[in-house]
Amino acid sequence: MLEVFHEHQDVFQLKELEKICPKSKGITPMSVKEVLQSLVDDNLVRFEKIGSSNYYWSFPSQAAVTRKRTLEGIEREIESLKRRKINNGAALEEAATLRTGALRGRNFWKISM
Repeated sequence: MLEVFHEHQDVFQLKELEKICPKSKGITPMSVKEVLQSLVDDNLVRFEKIGSSNYYWSFPSQAAVTRKRTLEGIEREIESLKRRKINNGAALEEAATLRTGALRGRNFWKISM
């Protein structure tokens, strides 16, 4: 169904899509609304309610921008997680060193007494 939006590069109402999609993409008329809603939920199709009418659209450039933003967000998250991993590794090494030193101190006192 997303191809319909990209091929026509136009704004549609639900009734228009219910006529176009079964003919061009083989989607049953009863499932057009469900498929459309899932595309809207995934931010692949935009939706706007103007008055009592609902308008749907998706343009190829918009899809590219959405994918680019998603990729940038994922890359930022990866960098953040890498920094966190490094910090946690250093904290773990420091804690292990302190623990080892503390255990050696306990053994020293037990042996001396």
